[in-house]
Amino acid sequence: MKQILLLFCALILMATGIVGQEPERGIGPAQVHFPLAWRRYTMKGEFSVLLPSPPGMTASTVSRKDGKNRISRYFTTSLDDVVYNIEVFENPEPRQSLEEFIAESNARFRYDPATERNLTVDGFPGKEYSAQDKTSLTVVQFFVTEKCLLRFAASGPAAAAPVVKEFLASIKLGDEVDGIKISGGPGTPLDTSNSIFMGKEVEVKASLLTRPEPSYTKNARHNGIEGIVVLRVVFSKTGRVENIEVRSGLPYGLTEQAIKAAKEIRFIPAMKDGKYVSMWMQLEYDFNLK
Repeated sequence: MKQILLLFCALILMATGIVGQEPERGIGPAQVHFPLAWRRYTMKGEFSVLLPSPPGMTASTVSRKDGKNRISRYFTTSLDDVVYNIEVFENPEPRQSLEEFIAESNARFRYDPATERNLTVDGFPGKEYSAQDKTSLTVVQFFVTEKCLLRFAASGPAAAAPVVKEFLASIKLGDEVDGIKISGGPGTPLDTSNSIFMGKEVEVKASLLTRPEPSYTKNARHNGIEGIVVLRVVFSKTGRVENIEVRSGLPYGLTEQAIKAAKEIRFIPAMKDGKYVSMWMQLEYDFNLK
């Protein structure tokens, strides 16, 4: 009799789909499920996250607001017109707080304070900001851990909101993260088109995430050099600043400092016909001793 009851229960479980299945990930009433082809990628000891393809990674040295240098690592990939960006900063002494990190970023790109949302991931505090209209969506999350400061961002069509939320919900932080180790390199290309467009030719212009300021050189300060360096650059569909042309320069290394700062700009690429494209931009760097 007991064997018959056990068999009967097993049949009921199989009929309801419970046996041998893990619960699917979903958001909201529509239960839009996370793409199964995605994989978890990691920078050991810092973070891991689900992504649609291997991200490209670049590293650079950037200056904090207090002038202290730190290493920044930038990761990017895309799928279905959604671009996923991750930036990880060293946090040397004196360590920045989450609020200081956000304020420093906010000085370069104005996040809407009305969208602020407090977060906690694996015991680490964070905050989220977003911007959305009828056609596009951008969501940015900031975190501070024991070792570093992190910024996760996703931008794309408004209809991609469920997948963007799933990407952000997959974030893990700390020493115990797992996944496929990310190596340096360009990663999966975002687009095959080589066209470069003017601002009036795109539907959505490139959107700045961070714009570091250049440093004065000692020789320039000593000689009282002031003025504006003007650069013509391409904000590439790959998320990098390329094709840098000097339209107006300054001596004693100031032009070189402006070029260095331009290469460290982080942004969401421009959009045309529903795809990310490259766009010409003019950058001006004002060197003023006052």
